[in-house]
Amino acid sequence: MEDVPPLVKVEHRSHSSPKDVGVVLTLGEGDVGQLGLGEDVMEKSRPGLVDIPDTIIQVVAGGMHTVCLTDKGEIYSFGCNDEGGLGRDTSVEGSETEPGKVELPHRIVQISAGDSHTAALTEYGEVYAWGNFRDANGSIGLTKSGIEKFPILMFSEERVVKIASGVDHLVCLTEQGLLYTSGCAEQGQLGRLAECFTNRGGRKGIEYLLNPRVVRCKKYRTRRLAKFSDVWTGQYVTFAEEEETGEIYGWGLNNYYQLGFEDMENKFHPQRIKSFCREEGKWTMISGGQHHTIALDSNGKVYSLGRSDYGRLGLGENCGEKFSPTRITALDSKNCNYIDAGGCASFAVDDQGDVYAWGMGTSKQLGNGSEDDLFVPQKMEGKQLQSRKCLKVSGGGQHTVLLAKNNDS
Repeated sequence: MEDVPPLVKVEHRSHSSPKDVGVVLTLGEGDVGQLGLGEDVMEKSRPGLVDIPDTIIQVVAGGMHTVCLTDKGEIYSFGCNDEGGLGRDTSVEGSETEPGKVELPHRIVQISAGDSHTAALTEYGEVYAWGNFRDANGSIGLTKSGIEKFPILMFSEERVVKIASGVDHLVCLTEQGLLYTSGCAEQGQLGRLAECFTNRGGRKGIEYLLNPRVVRCKKYRTRRLAKFSDVWTGQYVTFAEEEETGEIYGWGLNNYYQLGFEDMENKFHPQRIKSFCREEGKWTMISGGQHHTIALDSNGKVYSLGRSDYGRLGLGENCGEKFSPTRITALDSKNCNYIDAGGCASFAVDDQGDVYAWGMGTSKQLGNGSEDDLFVPQKMEGKQLQSRKCLKVSGGGQHTVLLAKNNDS
């Protein structure tokens, strides 16, 4: 029998600090309970306070569900549970519209969520997941068994230090700097299949997509395999930081330059992104929406690229598509430390605890009190933010989730 590695806690790499604890605020559309404010609240144009009894350290907005991680390593979820994204029983009417606890065997240190799936990283480097992946033709299941309504052990072959979710794919970064991917491969987001196998695995079968497998990537101008130190996702893309050089590699959908390549061609294997190369500083966060990407550098400046309509780039009206990271000058006076992208919206949090939003306003997820689009970043306001500082933000399909703490804490 093969030796099983002992359970040893790993140092996870989510963008968190022990001081990042607070309460959950939500806004936008909540017709399937993703706001967590009860059955009667269908929408909020300003942030509303979600009643969760424990202190929260991370919030994640899925397509139509929300997941919150407590300082005790436990998970609360609420919203759409049609395909198991909540990971818990919601047979009692209305129970999906309020926070409920997900049962897991170990303490959780990081969470991620897509359209209909959720993933959780344990303190021992194991990955649990639940829900479903989809492609253009419908459901493909989370595993070969189909939809998983409750948490299952998704990956334990190597110790994982970070997870990231696209709309329908999951990426795991291991302690050894390797990336494992699973889920939909249609746009190249898995980074490990030739295009001929991306339609449900082709002759290799659906299991070839759903079983997490390693992404093979040759380091630029060498024959050595690259190792990675960080990973991020957009809805249909994946970005990874090469360990030695800090250079960014990307793969997936590039129909609006959102990967940073000028050719508008999808990438089915990792490629070094020349437009992300820089002489000073490094990229600390990258987040992608449906057709755009935003990035944060170590100097606290925010950049955007990709599709420009609805103001999602934050570069002003009629700015046009951008095929390389372009600094959002409206935020130049701010020192930002957190960013996130929704489908057609973008968000940034500065070191003063203010959150800025821009992009499509139809779902009221920008927090400006209206459905107007914002073409440059605007500070989010509301009663629940008057005495609080924002720590983190997560943009979902039609809603936004904030982690905030009281000014005196």
